[in-house]
Amino acid sequence: MKTLIVYVSVHHKNTEKIAKAMADELRAELVNPHHVDIHTLADYDVIGFGSGIYFGKHHETLLALVDELPVLTKKAFIFSTSGLKDSLSKVLYGGNFHKTLRTKLVEKGFTIIGEFSCRGFDTFGPLKVIGGINRGRPNEKDIESAKDFVQSLLQKAVA
Repeated sequence: MKTLIVYVSVHHKNTEKIAKAMADELRAELVNPHHVDIHTLADYDVIGFGSGIYFGKHHETLLALVDELPVLTKKAFIFSTSGLKDSLSKVLYGGNFHKTLRTKLVEKGFTIIGEFSCRGFDTFGPLKVIGGINRGRPNEKDIESAKDFVQSLLQKAVA
């Protein structure tokens, strides 16, 4: 199964840790949205899209890339890291963290075969004053959960 993982990891490299663990498990290629050649996406069986969460959704560069994609009949998975629990996003942002990206991918013809999220170290805004939240996350347990997640995708990817 030829897999590409497109990810953005900005502040503390939380998402990069998860993306690398997933890529190692799947023997996938890792790439930043700025380096995606949209003309080669048809060569992949599965494409993963992930980033940290910013104001209730994925990073703007990842969302902008998806907007530029042609319609593709491909399987995809979504992942993220966040300082907040996804349940809190329903209160603050009216939905879950993956909603915007999922909607855009489905509109582009992708079939979403799975979604993964975990907590990440966060020092945004006032959190910096208190030293941040989720120090040490993603941790080994989170990384193992990410590996288990992508292993579970293997059967869905070939179906």
